[in-house]
Amino acid sequence: MTVLDTRRARRKATPGSKPAANDRALAYQQTRRDHSLELAEDYLEAIASLIASTGEARAADLARHLGVSHVTVIRTVARLQRQGYVTSRPYRAIFMTEKGAQLAERTRCRHELVQRFLTALGVPEAVAGMDAEGIEHHCGPETLNAFRRFLESASTRTGR
Repeated sequence: MTVLDTRRARRKATPGSKPAANDRALAYQQTRRDHSLELAEDYLEAIASLIASTGEARAADLARHLGVSHVTVIRTVARLQRQGYVTSRPYRAIFMTEKGAQLAERTRCRHELVQRFLTALGVPEAVAGMDAEGIEHHCGPETLNAFRRFLESASTRTGR
């Protein structure tokens, strides 16, 4: 089952209807896929942030930024290399590939959208930032578009 199949199943669900067993299985499969991509997205977002602020992303800085061990960073960066998101050599900075930079940018935009949405609902900025860090990975395109429409509608009403 592909991500597209899962998203099609989401669209077919009607409000208030009970999902069929197959739809529930699709939802669980999507959640597992989201979780596996979540780590890559968090790392790429952090690498992009470090490069933007300091000019480079080193494993030690990444470990400090994410609050994980140096060994965890090394293992995860190796996996990201195998997946084609980053390049790195021992004792050197970590560089994103075009594929990695694109995913980091999409993740950053999703994070900002979710954070703006939560803030518009009245969630304090700091809490919205922390909550968005988890929510951003699990929202489908329809949900994100609904967030955008809500924010556009709210800005039209308030004149912002």
